[in-house]
Amino acid sequence: QEVFAGVYAHAVDTPFTFETGEGGADVELGYRFGRQDALKAIGKPEPYLMASLNTRGDTGFVGAGLSWRLGEGPVYLRPGLGLVAQNGPELRVGASGLRTDLGSCVLFEPEIAFGARLSERFSIEASWVHISHARLFNAHQNPGIDMLGARLAFALK
Repeated sequence: QEVFAGVYAHAVDTPFTFETGEGGADVELGYRFGRQDALKAIGKPEPYLMASLNTRGDTGFVGAGLSWRLGEGPVYLRPGLGLVAQNGPELRVGASGLRTDLGSCVLFEPEIAFGARLSERFSIEASWVHISHARLFNAHQNPGIDMLGARLAFALK
């Protein structure tokens, strides 16, 4: 079990998104539960809870998901997949005339982190977090938002 906190660049331009007019930084806080033996069939993931607050008042979100720590050494990979509820605008149209709102209150939240254990209890992770509805709610509109940043994790046990 561990707690984590991080700082992220909000609305980073990647091939998975398009311009939403958002920006600023995000502060992320979260909690990871221990590996779940009951989910052995999918690799004993660690469930997590998280919240992200934007410093400019742009889209923030809260959610939950599963992550997998891959690698037993001091360096590891941590993919994750969750669902979040976001507080962005219900309708937003960019200068080009395209909708730039996120299209749904509930979004998918895939993420991946590269981590390094600093000590027995502390780890640091460079991570990418993406939120979008994967075009499930609108086949023509899905700008998504990507965040890139770093987080520090503290193991409780």
